[in-house]
Amino acid sequence: MVAEQVARQLNEPDVEFPSEELIFADLVMQHLQSAGLCDNYDVCHWTGKVGQAKLRISGHALSTDDTRLDLLLTHFLGSEDLQQVRDTEVGEAARAAVHFLKSAAAGRLLSKLDPSSDVFGLVEMIQRLWSELDQVRIFVITDGQTKSKHFKGQEVQGKSVLVEAIDIERFYRHISGKPREEIEISFPQAMGTPLACVHVPDPAADYEYALTAIPGEVIRVLYERHNTRLLEANVRTFLGTRGKVNSGIAATLETEPEHFMAFNNGLVIVCDEAEFARCEDGSLGISLLRGLQIVNGGQTTSSLYFAKRDRRDIDISHVRVPAKIVILKNEDDDRRDRLISDISRYANSQNAVKMSDLSANRPFHVQVEKLSQENWRPDGVGRWFYERAAGSYNVLLMREGTTPSKRKKIIDQIPKKRVVSKSDAARYLEAWRQKPAQVSLGAEKNLAEFMAALDADPSLVPDPLDGAWYRALIGKAIIFQSIQGLIKAKAAKATFRQGWINISVYVLSLVANRLGDQVDFEEIWRRQDISPEFAQLLYGWAESVNDTFHEFAPGRQYSEIAKRPELWLRVRAGSYGEPPSNVPELKSS
Repeated sequence: MVAEQVARQLNEPDVEFPSEELIFADLVMQHLQSAGLCDNYDVCHWTGKVGQAKLRISGHALSTDDTRLDLLLTHFLGSEDLQQVRDTEVGEAARAAVHFLKSAAAGRLLSKLDPSSDVFGLVEMIQRLWSELDQVRIFVITDGQTKSKHFKGQEVQGKSVLVEAIDIERFYRHISGKPREEIEISFPQAMGTPLACVHVPDPAADYEYALTAIPGEVIRVLYERHNTRLLEANVRTFLGTRGKVNSGIAATLETEPEHFMAFNNGLVIVCDEAEFARCEDGSLGISLLRGLQIVNGGQTTSSLYFAKRDRRDIDISHVRVPAKIVILKNEDDDRRDRLISDISRYANSQNAVKMSDLSANRPFHVQVEKLSQENWRPDGVGRWFYERAAGSYNVLLMREGTTPSKRKKIIDQIPKKRVVSKSDAARYLEAWRQKPAQVSLGAEKNLAEFMAALDADPSLVPDPLDGAWYRALIGKAIIFQSIQGLIKAKAAKATFRQGWINISVYVLSLVANRLGDQVDFEEIWRRQDISPEFAQLLYGWAESVNDTFHEFAPGRQYSEIAKRPELWLRVRAGSYGEPPSNVPELKSS
């Protein structure tokens, strides 16, 4: 599937990236972002040397709070047959990224680079933000299969650097909507012994459970490695330490860590698989949990991590956290997801929870999915696909594309570029509401803000949603994708060197601001594209927006400065070419 997508993109008339390796890098990073493994990313393939050390990088992503940096590099084989990649090969590739990181952080690299270099802004950012970074992760992405997925961490100038492999097996889990499967913990490895528990099996139920107490350090390390993916099934992300509950957690950790278990309500964890073994005293213990998610206790989990991060002198070696572990037995993914959703809904009681926080099953998303199934393109052959559940597009390909001809028919009807995820929809809609800085905070944060805005003001969308609204949504998607395609084209590379997504978001907001109701979305729907006249106008506006980005903070990463609301004020106040009278997508005023 991956080789097929790479080959198809390489053969497009105006390919954005000139090699299979760069297309592969962009494809994988798209999925890592949509799966929540990293935030807004940039592809920037660069190779160099400092002394005898080889340096290489393929892409990077900075977390929305500027505290975690991800460096990505490819180990691309380009083979149609599955090939095994030795751990030593992953380690060798990771070393090139570590050398890059060390040289950038120590200030040895910036002076050697031309300011027009694709990595100049990244190196400047690492050098400037180094003291503020809490964590650095290096991802080696490969189209082969690795034996190990997680590697021994390293230390660079006092900071922990985690090394992971994203191989074809792990990538498949993400594109099939099952990233949870990769989160696992071996307690004998983590703490030297199985985790003592009380196991309560029930042959008649679709789950069984175990009661236990997990060491706080184990939970902290789990969160450090997996971050918010560990809380994917939780209805909330970290709410900060100012709330009564979370400030109390932090205070207990600081003053009475030995009483933490007595004071804390604990965790509710779901997992796909559990293995049991005997502890040294002969009692039953958990040796392995696979596919785990924390559905209640997200505040406890993240508070443990952040309290230790912010106060390194806090001792959590005596902290134990009570936990109920629900082991799922049903093989049906939909029924599992419904059960997880119900557990999450009923278990959460420490902080107020609204039903609207359970996003995927919201009526809004269900209606958009239904409209995508009912509204075929004007040619009557193809349609757009609303991916309400992560991985559902690839499930469709696997379920119905049982032969090469059937698979080709589906892809012809619904190519990947016509797949719109929940996060994509929120990006287009919030950019049109002229909130580009919010959109630039990242897919998950923007989606949460959009859903909160919809809760506060349901009139933001029709009730019920109708065909005209849906076609306008797709019109916004087409405008955004068109802008991105124009500025990522090979002919535009000299002008647009980074931040393609950010520039596209800002230009879409600018279209809403300057043209608004003049835009004829029915015309865009009819064309399923934009006209050359409209494209020329948008490209000129994108050039001006790009200039504003550069002038606003010369040498800085666009993905970093795009989050600042004052940038939108600067962009909105700029001068732009007036639209000519012959743009078909614009109604006469």
